[in-house]
Amino acid sequence: MPFELQPVLIGDLVELRPLREEDFDTLFAVASDPLIWEQHPEPDRCTEPVFRRYFRGGMESGGAFLVIDRKDGGVIGSSRYAGYNEARSEIEIGWTFLARSHWGRLYNAEMKQLMLAHAFRFVRRVVFRVGPLNRRSQRALENIGASYVGLEADERRGHNALFEITRETFSATTPGRIGSA
Repeated sequence: MPFELQPVLIGDLVELRPLREEDFDTLFAVASDPLIWEQHPEPDRCTEPVFRRYFRGGMESGGAFLVIDRKDGGVIGSSRYAGYNEARSEIEIGWTFLARSHWGRLYNAEMKQLMLAHAFRFVRRVVFRVGPLNRRSQRALENIGASYVGLEADERRGHNALFEITRETFSATTPGRIGSA
């Protein structure tokens, strides 16, 4: 069964739906907060030209999501699947950001639980690549049960801290459902 990269994923707090071209302005309004990117390897992602490149990459990936707060319908961030490798039974989750108003364990944890539960229908391993100095994101991964694998060199992105969760170690504790819009 082929990996479905852009389902609609619905939890109690968030809904993830496929990213669309018309989402740029609304998502950039969230991403333009420089504090979101202060520990990121690309701290100027809060600027329009750099964010436009990020957004374009998301559209081209075919696996990007818009994250919506289910309480008020507001856009609060984005995440995506990338690098699906059927032979290795692996996919990456990354390029994630949330509005500071939604930082903390609840929203990120539910979003990742929904994405992980969906991914483990197709693969055995999910990887996360994080800037080696981005302790905030590393702690968030540890909070959802990801294990640190080590540093890796990537010719496109430089060095990354590599984390993983396997199907065997995953525990889907957050209720949610996969639906269609």
